[in-house]
Amino acid sequence: MALTASVKDELSRLEIRRSSERKAEVSTMLRFCGGLHIISGRIVIEAEVDLASTARRLRAAIAEVYGHTSEIIVVSGGGLRRGNRYVVRVVRDGEALARQTGLLDGRGRPVRGLPSVIVNGSTADAEAVWRGAFLSHGSLTEPGRSSALEITCPGPESALALVGAARRLGLVAKAREVRGVDRVVIRDGEAIAQLLTRMGAHDALMVWEERRMRKEVRATANRLANFDDANLRRSAQAAVAAGARVERALEILGDEVPEHLKYAGALRVAHKQASLDELGRMAEPPMTKDAIAGRIRRLLAMADKRASELGIPGTEASVPLDMLEH
Repeated sequence: MALTASVKDELSRLEIRRSSERKAEVSTMLRFCGGLHIISGRIVIEAEVDLASTARRLRAAIAEVYGHTSEIIVVSGGGLRRGNRYVVRVVRDGEALARQTGLLDGRGRPVRGLPSVIVNGSTADAEAVWRGAFLSHGSLTEPGRSSALEITCPGPESALALVGAARRLGLVAKAREVRGVDRVVIRDGEAIAQLLTRMGAHDALMVWEERRMRKEVRATANRLANFDDANLRRSAQAAVAAGARVERALEILGDEVPEHLKYAGALRVAHKQASLDELGRMAEPPMTKDAIAGRIRRLLAMADKRASELGIPGTEASVPLDMLEH
């Protein structure tokens, strides 16, 4: 099951006993996935969700908390929408429920954000707001560089109310508009984990954290492997470039090369991809890495000086440009 679906399935089965929390959740769900319609002069509430368990949860809360009956209508998927959708419809007591849940204010006008009693409620109410919003239009992507917990909102006012609820929980959420749609997003992995805990999705959190840890371990291993590969490539290129320069140095100096420098140069030419440490161990008698490096450095300096006096290309002329850049 996808992460989003597993979170919604768990939240839809979470048992909540406190009346204020249930009210906050229902009000948020009706605001985020519902709408008010006037049919034959009567206000009808419809709320569309993507899980049957979510629809049953909303219907039960409307009956138990507010005392109103509702029906569930199954809408078959088609076109871009896959799977069934479930519409919870309140016909007979639509206006009463709209006023009770804060969808309408005292004068009967639609409320654009969330009711003030919920916005100013307790932290438990703020958790219920996020739970209701996620059940309505939430999504959770796989952990990684682009991981995000996102809520699609019906308007900027409800998005700001959701950001405020996150702030009351000590979390940072950002509201943004994407192609005319208002969204609230949390990208920080720790914040996502905290919010899943606060909403009550403990089983989904364990799955998400396990995948997150696996991704981090894999990313660290890849990063270290790439780092080692890059170092090895650079070392090999440097050794080959040094071998080409030494060959040119021996050509320039000819018989003028001091014997000890000529010996070090010959080792470098014979083993172009070996490290300085390895060259030192091959020498007879063995030399330290610094000793072999010093001799090769003096050989190249002597050859470049001689080439300058003769007006001919120096040792670097024999090294390809791409190796010089590295």
